[in-house]
Amino acid sequence: MPRQRIPPVCNLYSSYTTQEAMRWAFEVSRDSAGNVPPLPAIFPDQMAPVVRMVDGERELIRMRWGFPPPPKVGTQPVTNVRNVSSPFWRAWLKQQYRCLVPLTSFSEYNDTKPRKTPVWFALNKDRPLAAFAGIWRPWTGVRGTKAEPVEGEHLLYSFLTSEPNEVVGLIHPKAMPVILTTPEEYDVWLTAPVDDALKLQRPVPGDMLEIVAQGARSDQPEEGQTAAGSHA
Repeated sequence: MPRQRIPPVCNLYSSYTTQEAMRWAFEVSRDSAGNVPPLPAIFPDQMAPVVRMVDGERELIRMRWGFPPPPKVGTQPVTNVRNVSSPFWRAWLKQQYRCLVPLTSFSEYNDTKPRKTPVWFALNKDRPLAAFAGIWRPWTGVRGTKAEPVEGEHLLYSFLTSEPNEVVGLIHPKAMPVILTTPEEYDVWLTAPVDDALKLQRPVPGDMLEIVAQGARSDQPEEGQTAAGSHA
């Protein structure tokens, strides 16, 4: 019997919120992102908002999703980080290269026939803001598409994954993204020594996550509302 192919982990998410909400939720001091509209679908190699530390302050900035792949691995951007002990990731797990990746929901593909079905997960049906535990790096080269290549200097990001919780595991049994939900977790990820920060590489509890939509390749709150922060 052929081995079942498990689809890639989290290569689609939504950040359907406002810049004001991101600045508030993540205590941003500098906004260098320009004009960022609510984003109902973010795919690999697209630009999206990220929060990083600069001179002791939190900066909101846009980066491109996906690290360059290791040699001899292919050409597709590396969007997820699972094996944090790999030399490929070691330098970028240092404090100065950690970041928060704002999200309101994320998708995993259910292996249905004849086509896979996007299944969207969020903290609840209101889709409050949370953050992936991300890393970033500068890079020089060509990104974008063959039709619209973008050559030059880039800021690239990826984010950590872990074993799945019981909610995500029913759809994707291999892994799920690492999700941070509190100001304390944001602070630890952005500022703590690497060993302490990596303690956050674990699945969010199953009772904190639910399926909010299925079938579409984009996601947003009902009635077009934009998400607020996840803490009061």
